[in-house]
Amino acid sequence: MNRIEERFARLRERQQKGLIIYIGAGDPDLEATRQLALAFDRVGVDVLELGVPFSDPLADGLVNQLAAQRGLDAGATPPRVLETVAAIRRESHIPIVLYVYFNLLHRRGVREFIAEAARAGVDGLLVLDLPPEEAGPYEALMSEAGLCPIWLIAPTTPEERIEQIARHARGFIYYVSREGVTGMQSWVSDTIAAMTAKIRAHSSVPIAVGFGISNADQARAVAQHAEAIVVGSAVVNQIAERGRSRDLVPAVAAFVETLARAIKS
Repeated sequence: MNRIEERFARLRERQQKGLIIYIGAGDPDLEATRQLALAFDRVGVDVLELGVPFSDPLADGLVNQLAAQRGLDAGATPPRVLETVAAIRRESHIPIVLYVYFNLLHRRGVREFIAEAARAGVDGLLVLDLPPEEAGPYEALMSEAGLCPIWLIAPTTPEERIEQIARHARGFIYYVSREGVTGMQSWVSDTIAAMTAKIRAHSSVPIAVGFGISNADQARAVAQHAEAIVVGSAVVNQIAERGRSRDLVPAVAAFVETLARAIKS
């Protein structure tokens, strides 16, 4: 078991739901990323997703695109992101997943990127644009390094493909609860219950539901149908509003704590 699997095992024992928070690494700078990670650990976040800044983030909506640009402007290169993960590891055991585009792995070398991520203390990779059909060498390297490959399932994924993806799953399956790119929404999909039931028919790996969850009420509602929820854009938007202000870390952590309380109480 790596830290992701251990955390979900602990949540299952406690009959609790998990909270996964996404932020863009380096937004507004890498020291803020380190401080936010430690604060999130203190307020009950179960897994931290760090978006590795990329120049062409096609799966992301405007809020996360702008965060990626701020990260690039702050010098958040993949090696510096991994240095930040290593700094977090010196003070925290929070499970960390890198949300990354395949170009960055390819540019460094897939074997080298995975090995360096594992040494830094990363627990899993969510490679947005790598389909499982083309992931044989990647999965072998991930297994060798003890990292979890996180895969996406969408509302439009046919059942035979759900079965195929489920065979590759480790850590958790990320169910994208609506079509389109990342972003906050005023409503949640009414197909979550049916789709999570369909996924469970093919896998016992925990399901995390994300895309569009923006507040505590939505978090509480979605958590009824999954082992965890993922909140990204709503948190990234909080970071964007505060920038480099002194209250950035405590204010964003306080918002995240409302989500943790909503799903764990």
